[in-house]
Amino acid sequence: MTGTTEKIIKKYIDGVRNADSEAKAKAKKYDDALIKPPRSFGKLEDIAVKMAGITGCVKNKVGSKRILVFCADNGVTKEGVASAPITVTSSQAVNMTSGITGMSALARNFGTEVVVVDVGVATDFPLTFDGKKASIIDKKIRKGTGNIACEPAMSIDECLCAILTGIEIAAGDCDNDETEAGKREGEIIDLVGIGEMGIGNTTTSAAVLSAVTGTDSDSLTGYGAGISDRAYDNKKNVIKRALSLHGFTDGCNRYGSDFEAVTDILSKVGGLDIAAMCGAYIGAAYAGKGAVIDGYISAVAALLAVKLCPAVSHYLFPSHISTEPGYKLAIKELGLDPYLDLNMGLGEGSGCVLAFGIIEGACAMMNNMATFEGGGIDDSYLEGIR
Repeated sequence: MTGTTEKIIKKYIDGVRNADSEAKAKAKKYDDALIKPPRSFGKLEDIAVKMAGITGCVKNKVGSKRILVFCADNGVTKEGVASAPITVTSSQAVNMTSGITGMSALARNFGTEVVVVDVGVATDFPLTFDGKKASIIDKKIRKGTGNIACEPAMSIDECLCAILTGIEIAAGDCDNDETEAGKREGEIIDLVGIGEMGIGNTTTSAAVLSAVTGTDSDSLTGYGAGISDRAYDNKKNVIKRALSLHGFTDGCNRYGSDFEAVTDILSKVGGLDIAAMCGAYIGAAYAGKGAVIDGYISAVAALLAVKLCPAVSHYLFPSHISTEPGYKLAIKELGLDPYLDLNMGLGEGSGCVLAFGIIEGACAMMNNMATFEGGGIDDSYLEGIR
């Protein structure tokens, strides 16, 4: 099974196109001609240029907006690294479909679809408030991962299955046709935000990021959803034990440099949610969709996706600065600069919903503003500034 799944994943990876550099250059030139002082729209201008690289068109508009939430439990919670019980994962997954969690409340307000995917929830889902079953996509690979402080999180087969699941969910029905029809109407760009729900996943994220970058795990470990100082010290020790057990020398060497290394790290100290999210970034890029990064776990998964497929970086849009300490390293490794600083640390994909509006703003700038010529203004006075 491993060989077949790996081949399918690598086929998707090979199908991700690099950004259209010519379209980006045209978009940059057009942006410079808009009736405004140079760089006065800051990151909106960067977004517009990046979108041109994805679609091949200078002017673009957002099509569908969708948050993909991958839910899974982590066996490391047995070590007391989280304050919430694992039953919260299944309950919140259901609540997301009812629009009553933080992210889904925002999504409902801003007209964003929410898709909840079970890749490894350990407990049964409760019924919704009206006595019905929630509309959760069942892609369960196993009921939670192993305790990384004592055993591998999952097998390589399970890890690859999670990655492929994420790819297929994000890519949808796209065949990545090289023809004009394959561009999906050219200037229309669909957006996906990559979120998660899984008690204990700030612990697995810190372990993964430490192994991938060779950074001491203490500097990457935060309080997650909220734990006592005593539990925080325990969390750091648990991560160090896990890294040592699986042969990742904490703070000494980078290990995540190729396909085998990344999947090895994920299978030993990662989580099914992170693996599926990693795949989702690849699937979105394959399908020509913009993929928005949420917070810490989302950024770590994006970094893994770029390790597996560098071209994925051309499709990534960061949303907000997470309060988790490891986020800064993950986003720096990705070479991205987040749009918002709202002191948020919820996760779930909540920052993505807000970022969608910013991306739409970048489209409005390019589509609706006049150029200096169109506005009847001689822009020669800007030559020295430009």
